[in-house]
Amino acid sequence: MLKKTPTGTWMPAWVPESTFMLCMLLLLSSVVQSATGGYDGSMLNGLNILPSYTNYFNLNPATRGLNTASVFIGGFLGPLVTGVIADRLGRRPAIFWGSCLTIVGIILQTASQNIAMFVVARIILGFGGAVTGIAGGVYLSEVFPSRWRAWGVGLLNDFYYVGALIAAGITLGTGQWQSTWAWRAPSLFQGIFSVLCIFTLPFISPESPRWLVHQGLFEEARITVAQTNAHGSMTDPIAVAVFKEIVDTLRWEKEQAQSMSPLEILKSPIARKRLLIGMSPGPFSCIAGNIIASYYFGSELDTAGITDTNDQLKANVVLNVWCLACCLVGTHLAARWGRKPTAMLSQTLLITCLFIIGGLSKLYAADPQGASSSLVYGNVAMMFLFQGFYSVAWTPLLYLYPPEIMNYSIRANGVAFSYFALNAFALVFTFIMPIGLGNIGWKMYMINASWDVIILGLIAYYWVETKGKTLEEIDAIFEGEKHSSVPDIEILQRGEKELDIDLVEEQLKPDLRLATGRNAAA
Repeated sequence: MLKKTPTGTWMPAWVPESTFMLCMLLLLSSVVQSATGGYDGSMLNGLNILPSYTNYFNLNPATRGLNTASVFIGGFLGPLVTGVIADRLGRRPAIFWGSCLTIVGIILQTASQNIAMFVVARIILGFGGAVTGIAGGVYLSEVFPSRWRAWGVGLLNDFYYVGALIAAGITLGTGQWQSTWAWRAPSLFQGIFSVLCIFTLPFISPESPRWLVHQGLFEEARITVAQTNAHGSMTDPIAVAVFKEIVDTLRWEKEQAQSMSPLEILKSPIARKRLLIGMSPGPFSCIAGNIIASYYFGSELDTAGITDTNDQLKANVVLNVWCLACCLVGTHLAARWGRKPTAMLSQTLLITCLFIIGGLSKLYAADPQGASSSLVYGNVAMMFLFQGFYSVAWTPLLYLYPPEIMNYSIRANGVAFSYFALNAFALVFTFIMPIGLGNIGWKMYMINASWDVIILGLIAYYWVETKGKTLEEIDAIFEGEKHSSVPDIEILQRGEKELDIDLVEEQLKPDLRLATGRNAAA
């Protein structure tokens, strides 16, 4: 049963009464960016293997890198405005308009006649993807109840491999076509996720309660909190406590003169600390080593001795199935074990794999003709293990961790800055990786493993744990105190304390009266 819900924006919402069903639909409405991004990476993996694509554009290592990396130019530019858009228009409208831009880029990419057109199309695609990705990550983190947030937001990026698997299957199927549609058809299918998002988003999800409270729309926010935490019951203790935490914390931020300006992320030492820790998953995940397998898996297999085009396309399909399974395991670990331990485990395994891959690739490069089959397949097995270990932590944490670390005033702009940094690194690394593999081969793995050791040390020293806390309760880690008098939500859920609902309602009255007065004056 769907119920119309006020959103405070031009976009309506009809949501189910069941909290569980609502959370499932919330996830469906926001997976567009990760599915599109995963499809893009896997599709380019397949296209870079296809002669019909490389010959059509007459690609060399530099232009191949430009065609592939151009999506990150848009991803580099998108974050410059996305935080402001999401704060001013609302989280859901930002996702909607980002999806529209993504479709425009996909249409132009499919119709490309030369490298210049292909590059421009991918810049637009990357821009739209950045808007939906940033707004989607912030939106889900602010709407999902804390007990399901790890799964809800973590799965957002896990769908990367759903898109990747679909793309791998499509490129395998079209790879035998003797026309440019061998690469144009996979490109066109990339628009499926954005179209699905546009048609479903207005009907299945409410607006962020944090955004609504900040706009002074307290009643609308309270309805949303009740729907996402207590099946619509506005008197449920958990729903009342969550709403009180949001109201108290955002009032405190306004009293501290924290604005929604992009410069707020640099204004105070605490904001800068939140920014540096929160943005770190972007660059860390980008330079961990997966750029090679995400976009240049064919070149990676070449270094291991597997050069047949059809064998490489099949390996691409199997790789994405394996990575999907691993990222689901990683999401479970992040929810049950914690964000920081999961990241440290994954990073340690990545370092081990890279050193082994580098060593095996060196042995193969020394004598390609005399290399044993066990050496070749051992190298491929380590490549698969590496991608799986990467997926355990970095796939879910890339979207889950940044919005948890940022407080409301800097969340949208801080997450945008995180993806700005991610795409800046990705733009450079996707361009230089094919050149590096071509020039120094196995040594690229050794270099990559060495800087991964530094990343592991930074995670161990600087990261903080956010498991089991609401976004407002995380403030105590950075500021030394919680800005609301209600008990922590996890304590209430365990039954260790009871909430005095009448007292909380009395404490909320001044805020509700003030908001009512502002709305009447407006």
